[in-house]
Amino acid sequence: MKEHTIQLCTHFYEIHPDLLFMKEPVSEVCEALLKIFQNGGKVLICGNGGSCADGDHIVGELMKGFLLKRPLDANVKARFTQLYNGEGNFIAEKLQCGLPAISLNAHASLISAFSNDVDPDLIYAQQVMGYARKGDAVIGISTSGNANNVAYALMTAKVMGAASLALTGRDGGKIAKIADYSLIAPEQETYRIQEVHIALYHLLCAYIESEMFS
Repeated sequence: MKEHTIQLCTHFYEIHPDLLFMKEPVSEVCEALLKIFQNGGKVLICGNGGSCADGDHIVGELMKGFLLKRPLDANVKARFTQLYNGEGNFIAEKLQCGLPAISLNAHASLISAFSNDVDPDLIYAQQVMGYARKGDAVIGISTSGNANNVAYALMTAKVMGAASLALTGRDGGKIAKIADYSLIAPEQETYRIQEVHIALYHLLCAYIESEMFS
């Protein structure tokens, strides 16, 4: 682990001492997701309501620079310039390295069509069926842990050979039992669970970025 990453984790538990008991499972999840990106995999994320917004938020932190700058590789920059001259150089200097992540909440036409034609509980499972491959991961977010559409997405992830992570609260609910990895916020109220989730996934994103980029 890089020194910068160690400092990130140390600072996190200094400001969140109430989450220190989760240090081992959080580290395990960080390493699991890091390996997925290092091996060329992607992450699919789903949830409902505030957890839907959290899924979009995570994608925003992964697909562009979060705490670090992520300049393109010199060879990629050179290719832009070679193909498109000065305009290519302009593009290459602005673009950032991204970590492939897809919010399954974002596809309104597909979600509405599948909900109407088939079954709304399977809107995320259908997308996992289409997107997920072995070496990917599916993150399901549910404060109660009992959202059926999230549970079915994680079940489908296992069928497709993708890793699965549950971000939940209370007693973990059904998704904590389904997932390969579970991070259960030690809260009961929905908004408090979501506050813990934000802290946790910011650490996950910062950890992965720190290890992947200079």
